[in-house]
Amino acid sequence: MRPENDLASRWTPPNKKKPATPTDVRRIMRLFRPYRGRLTVVGILVGLSSLVSVASPFLLKAILDTAIPQGRTGLLSLLALGMIATAVANGVFGVLQTLISTTVGQRVMHDLRTAVYERLQRMSLAFFTRTRTGEVQSRIANDIGGMQATVTSTATSLVSNATAVIASVVAMVALDWRLTVVSLLLLPVFVWVARKVGRERKKITTERQKQMAAMSAIVTESLSVSGILLGRTMGRGESLARDFSTESERLVDLEVRSNMQGRWRMAVIGIVMSAMPALLYWAAGLTTGHGGSSISIGTLVAFVSLQQGMFRPTVSLLATGVQVQTSLALFQRIFEYLDLPVDITEKPDAVRIERVRGDVRFENVDFSYDETGAPTLQGIDIDLPAGSSLAVVGATGSGKSTLSYLVPRLYDVTSGRVTLDGTDVRDLTFDTLAAAVGVVSQETYLFHASVAENLRFAKPDATDEEIRAAARAAQIDDHIASLPDGYDTLVGERGYRFSGGEKQRLAIARTILRDPPVLILDEATSALDTRTEAAVQQAIDALSAGRTTLTIAHRLSTVRDADQIVVLDAGQIMERGTHDELVALDGRYAALVRRDTLLATAPATAS
Repeated sequence: MRPENDLASRWTPPNKKKPATPTDVRRIMRLFRPYRGRLTVVGILVGLSSLVSVASPFLLKAILDTAIPQGRTGLLSLLALGMIATAVANGVFGVLQTLISTTVGQRVMHDLRTAVYERLQRMSLAFFTRTRTGEVQSRIANDIGGMQATVTSTATSLVSNATAVIASVVAMVALDWRLTVVSLLLLPVFVWVARKVGRERKKITTERQKQMAAMSAIVTESLSVSGILLGRTMGRGESLARDFSTESERLVDLEVRSNMQGRWRMAVIGIVMSAMPALLYWAAGLTTGHGGSSISIGTLVAFVSLQQGMFRPTVSLLATGVQVQTSLALFQRIFEYLDLPVDITEKPDAVRIERVRGDVRFENVDFSYDETGAPTLQGIDIDLPAGSSLAVVGATGSGKSTLSYLVPRLYDVTSGRVTLDGTDVRDLTFDTLAAAVGVVSQETYLFHASVAENLRFAKPDATDEEIRAAARAAQIDDHIASLPDGYDTLVGERGYRFSGGEKQRLAIARTILRDPPVLILDEATSALDTRTEAAVQQAIDALSAGRTTLTIAHRLSTVRDADQIVVLDAGQIMERGTHDELVALDGRYAALVRRDTLLATAPATAS
């Protein structure tokens, strides 16, 4: 049997520090394609906002060079009103831009979350046995959440700031080309510095997100009900807290490095930009003092206003470039999940069976969890006619549960085939398999919801009477009715408000509600005491009536009446027959029966 809890076999994302490719960028741009109409509106608003912003310095120039020197109060009032109007228009355009761009960004995040979740829903059981739950949650919550600022504002910021810079440069050239050259002299150096900072922050962001995933895994595993019980009973609470503190310290270091990486270089850029007005005044004075053409006060003030107006979007553009490169690391982590190969898929021409009889056959089936590993099942041939019962017994690790996983296609066979009503299960639609095969396992999973909601998970449109009928068949209706809130009672995290036997009967009621023609019972009573097992067995008998039943059993008392019993050892069928036939054979099954008898009589002997 494959060691499912082997830490070395857990799936971890590839540790690649690959640079962003044009394909990645194009893929990100495609995320916004469904919203190009709204983005076009944003672009128009950005253009109008930039034009209005550029108009203000020219109005200021007219006030200083014409309206005030000439004492034209009417013109002065008109120009002042024009400056006020530009401020109001800019405010309105900014609010509309923010509303539309934020809506688009949130829709893109919704699309990403949904795409990742749907992809994970299609992954095989093997993926989840190798991957820590916290890692999966971190991709959906932390990585996509970390992109919020990028997808909600970056696109608008790039367009608006780029438009503002271009419009400002054009207006500056129109006012004085010499001062424009002085203003733009160091811009290429600033761009190079910003790109270098962005690449450095991207590397740190990748490390930070991996660390956040590790912390999320610790929280998920240690703060679940099972984790708390284990930690308390083992006295490891303080140790777990220290481990979490250590991981958190690493995250602190990465967060500080991420925020401070290149901060001094960007600060120098800001200082130089802020000092540019002094440089412009100095250059204008030198030009006039050396006999060059004079620059009017209005032109100089308007130019400095434009230059300062260009300064803000330029710095913002550089910061946005850094943010984009940082976010590429998050996008690449999300794309890793979206690009995961799906092992088990539905064929385009998959067969749908409306009424499944329940004939199940294993035809020379081999199965291995790893291509290079030893086979878990070998040469399995079993014929299970509709309405009959099969029990599979054997030592731990003999492949019993693996055999049952092949019927509902939780895994696909390596060779041979498993058929349902004569059709290979790989050729059936997923809906057909889901409706045809019901599974009750040893570990019952219940949602943190009401009893009724947990039962309706099997059949969302089930009526209250159908739910109660299923509960009565599962021998659990009386207990539910005795609870203060009845079927509205919350079951608690993973059903911990109910005992093991009660949870099993709830799981059986849930399966009865689905009414599948094929039933798989994977050691459904092995963890229960004798008294509880008897109650659950009554519910199982009611559930199994008239259905094709495959029972994985540890206690042989539950399978004596099976139509056929198969004994597995190391993935191979060693014996098969009825209970009486196998006992008479006096082989492996008979040895298991004697073991059970000794275990059952041991307490009495000891007393």
